[in-house]
Amino acid sequence: MRTKVAIIGSGPSGLLLGQLLTKAGIDNVILDRVSKDYILGRVRAGVLEEGTVGLLDKAGCGARMHEEGLPHDGFSLAFDGRDHRIDLLGLTGGKRVMVYGQTEVTRDLMEQRERDGSVTIYEASDVEPHDFDTTTPYVTYRTDGISHRIDCDFIAGCDGFHGPSRKAVPERAIRVFEKVYPFGWLGILAEVAPVNHELIYANHPSGFALCSMRSPTRSRYYVQCTLEEKIEDWSDDRFWDELRRRLPAHHAEALVTAPSFEKSIAPLRSFVAEPMRFGTMFLVGDAAHIVPPTGAKGLNLAASDVYYLFEGLQQFYGERSSAGIDAYSGKALARVWKAVRFSWWMTTMMHRFPDTDEFDQKIQEAELDYLTHSRAASTALAENYVGLPY
Repeated sequence: MRTKVAIIGSGPSGLLLGQLLTKAGIDNVILDRVSKDYILGRVRAGVLEEGTVGLLDKAGCGARMHEEGLPHDGFSLAFDGRDHRIDLLGLTGGKRVMVYGQTEVTRDLMEQRERDGSVTIYEASDVEPHDFDTTTPYVTYRTDGISHRIDCDFIAGCDGFHGPSRKAVPERAIRVFEKVYPFGWLGILAEVAPVNHELIYANHPSGFALCSMRSPTRSRYYVQCTLEEKIEDWSDDRFWDELRRRLPAHHAEALVTAPSFEKSIAPLRSFVAEPMRFGTMFLVGDAAHIVPPTGAKGLNLAASDVYYLFEGLQQFYGERSSAGIDAYSGKALARVWKAVRFSWWMTTMMHRFPDTDEFDQKIQEAELDYLTHSRAASTALAENYVGLPY
């Protein structure tokens, strides 16, 4: 098989890149090691920056998002028993975020790809990129015990942290930066109305909590927990009690509970790999970087990578210029590190660390108090939250 761009990974970044390329008339093939149903069964974040919303519109996949998604003009920071709203719309001159689940983004992109007749190969085992240090790269894989090969001009590694793309890069050619946080998030999904119409980020002496949602009738809640915690030790009743304890009284009283239908613990880490280009192969999204979910940047960073890579590939095929792809890694990483900084800052400000004492808790509360009462500080927070420009 021959194509212009071989995309490894059919998560949101791979599908978004594929759809943008297809609309631009640039042939591409997507490979994934798992099934379509498995991908659609994964529950992920759902706060989209304006830039991500714009890219989905450009890909022709934004109609259902605008119909069913929840535009949010602000969010709340809760601390010291109080609740303070950050007015995203007012502080940023009219920008907002969209709450729309990553699974729904993936579904929309998949369905449009199928309507366009573009090729996606699921359940492809032993996927491996080859010769990406040359102008004739190719990807090999197996299906039903048979080996296959895709020759291409470029390879896009959109295959996540554990995928084969970054692993294929020689260690001497890549540099890794990592910070592992000493706690995780215990999260649940429940068919209940959200406790608030906008997200609540709560700082409490017992630990962080987040009140989010997937729809007007489906809520996503989190509490900070240790990495030693076990799911089986957390009954629904225990979770609801702990969440109430970490929220201001008026939110705790308004909280509606129900049996959860999904419960998981996610460790938090920051990870960046440099560079993000290796000859004719490009790393995109989680293959190159991971951020704590505190700042809602994971999916949005993947989208900005796609933006830079698509612009470069479009320039290459349309103008026969390599300037865009040559600039990809530098442009992407500049934005990545700003988002990593923001996520790190939000995480350190909102969570209780193992060595946090009463002094540290007061410092956090003082910072939050300044942040919520200084327009300049609130504006900086809002600008980062809605997404820095590409």
